[in-house]
Amino acid sequence: MTVVGVESVIEEFETLTKDAGRVQRETLQKILEQNGEAEYLQKFALGGRTDPESFKACVPLITHKDLEPYIQRIFDGDTSPVLTGNPLIAITLSSGTTQGKRKFLPFSEELLESTVQIYRTSFAFRNREYPIGNGKALQFIYSSMQMKTNGGLIAAAGSTNIYRSEHFKRTLKDIQSQCCSPDEVIFCPHFDQSLYCHLLCGLLYSDEVQHVNAQFAHSLVNAFRTFELVWEDLCNDIRHGVLSSRITVPSARAAVSKLLFPNPTLADSIYEKCKGLSNWYGVIPELFPNAKYVYGIMTGAMEPYLRKLRHYAGSLPLVCADYGASEGWIGANVNPGLPPELATFAVLPNIAFFEFIPLGKPEGQELENGASIDYIESEPVGLTEVEVGREYEVVVTSFAGLCRYRLGDIVKVAGFHNSTPELRYICRRNVVLSINIDKNTEKDVMVAAEEAAKLLAAEKLELVDFTSHVDRSTDPGHYVIFWELSSDAGEEVLSSCCNCLDLAFVDVGYVCSRKVGGIGPLELRVVRKGTFQKILEHFLSLGTSMGQFKTPRLVGPSRGRVLEILCHNVIESYFSTAYGC
Repeated sequence: MTVVGVESVIEEFETLTKDAGRVQRETLQKILEQNGEAEYLQKFALGGRTDPESFKACVPLITHKDLEPYIQRIFDGDTSPVLTGNPLIAITLSSGTTQGKRKFLPFSEELLESTVQIYRTSFAFRNREYPIGNGKALQFIYSSMQMKTNGGLIAAAGSTNIYRSEHFKRTLKDIQSQCCSPDEVIFCPHFDQSLYCHLLCGLLYSDEVQHVNAQFAHSLVNAFRTFELVWEDLCNDIRHGVLSSRITVPSARAAVSKLLFPNPTLADSIYEKCKGLSNWYGVIPELFPNAKYVYGIMTGAMEPYLRKLRHYAGSLPLVCADYGASEGWIGANVNPGLPPELATFAVLPNIAFFEFIPLGKPEGQELENGASIDYIESEPVGLTEVEVGREYEVVVTSFAGLCRYRLGDIVKVAGFHNSTPELRYICRRNVVLSINIDKNTEKDVMVAAEEAAKLLAAEKLELVDFTSHVDRSTDPGHYVIFWELSSDAGEEVLSSCCNCLDLAFVDVGYVCSRKVGGIGPLELRVVRKGTFQKILEHFLSLGTSMGQFKTPRLVGPSRGRVLEILCHNVIESYFSTAYGC
């Protein structure tokens, strides 16, 4: 994208956000006019009204469960206007890593256009901050398994639906043409072969690479952990100009082989750089000396990987990617200079109609029948009516037929860009650890792990990955935290970590229950190296794309196989003595 193109996109964004309220009303009108004849909307007797007040009065808030019968009909081949006025172009499959169940979601031309808009907007702001000119990008992009519905639609991960679109490639050719890897690598059906080829292609263009990115921080960390293991093989391929025999997919092998020729000079340079690194610190700028930044989603469940990613990135800035979900996009990162922990996302007011449910968590809430403390909700407010500093659950009405759909994401309003809010992602709302009156979110689990990991760092140990589980087989039930470590740790430090984890859960329901023995001592279970890789492989075998994968931070009953993998690989177990009971 040229300098003129960058400024043009930014100017368009500024115009949209200066009167976000008006744009929102117009967007809702367009959605309702386009989808007004759809069966789902017809039952609410809007009578052609398209104003927000009538819409909210007539149409209820819903969750995905409410739409499942309609989406199933589309999946089974119903071509009538079930959810949308225009035909859908695909079905998006969510990863299932957060909720334990993959969701089917409608994917439309308008969602594709909003993806283009988000990409161009964030790239424009990013390129103004970190200009990259005509350089290359090392992009760890992966497709998912694709299936055909009974109605002939492709069902795949959202990223796969996007990257297989010729319109997307054509419209964003000035951005996507920078990718080092050919399409055959992106659509390679074997993740491990795709990753190896991505690394190799990046090295072949090492002097031209100006940024390194993946959809999630986890993918970046996984890529360079893999590089630690295969770098000598990669050097060998480059030295002799022959692709490793591990690449067996014909299309990927042929595409990458076209890029290879014997290059002992480059191989020697990479070899010497790798040999000279201390514990792989700064490997990314060392290998790619012209890289300006590392880019990907780094909020929420990705935050635990930031320490390791910063280790690999050295002095390079980490830039957080945009905010979206399988259901669609919400906002763009227009402040790319902020560190990931402070990243905010400016809502694009023309890509969907947004509402926000105000959330409060009162002190001393009375509980009946052992009910868990939960957020108190107020009536949803509009995009421009949110308040800085408050937390909300996001509600979206999209062109793809989602009407007043509760996304389940909790966000905090950090400020405004013109009249559109800038959101900070907090966590998923309905993913909790709970035994009786306690309620700890995935964010609470991550905070506890981060606090306890400080004790590991003092011993020069690394927490590779972690998750949690509620064990109700004991009386009383108790929390279980699974840890994978970089190397063996002593009993004393792990006992201290276990106590630290227990004390780090500060939810009043948990603390009170621990003190009176209503919840048993927290258990820390250390698992073998490679256990979380097995969990990744399990999800990939189910059709989840590496670009979708997020380590589940809470493993519930619906994740029988994941829990089986974890329990089968436990090598040590510790119980907290923090509360003396």
